[in-house]
Amino acid sequence: MMDKVPMTAGGYAALTDELKHRQSVDRPRIIEHIAEARSHGDLSENAEYHAAKEEQSHNEGRIAELEDKLARADVIDISKLSGDTIKFGATVTLIDEDTEKKAVWQIVGEVEADAKKGRISITSPLARALIGKAKGATVEVMAPGGAKAYEITKVEWR
Repeated sequence: MMDKVPMTAGGYAALTDELKHRQSVDRPRIIEHIAEARSHGDLSENAEYHAAKEEQSHNEGRIAELEDKLARADVIDISKLSGDTIKFGATVTLIDEDTEKKAVWQIVGEVEADAKKGRISITSPLARALIGKAKGATVEVMAPGGAKAYEITKVEWR
């Protein structure tokens, strides 16, 4: 099944950069490590060789994963989006109804989600609860610590 992978232009660029780096920098460096370790003789007890082969396997797996995601990418231009209803790409300001703490989240594709940078995956429970809602609405989300209620105070497109 060839499902499209929604992502922003920034997310697409980041994956493309990582792919190029893995192919043009990491791959040759790992091949060099393997050749150097191979020159040390007996491969059966050569930890350096086995570590380099393991690193090569990991790198090649990630390259294949990146190529797949980029091939299935559905790049969504957030600058062309607008409206009061929350959907992919929206930046949403929420107030926790219990603690009154403010949180700002942008809803992005799974591959570019990063909670530390304020980006949550479209598939996350919070994003799923927010989709289709508008400013002023209240959403309830099941969190690991129990149900949380948030009031939507702002919907932006940036």
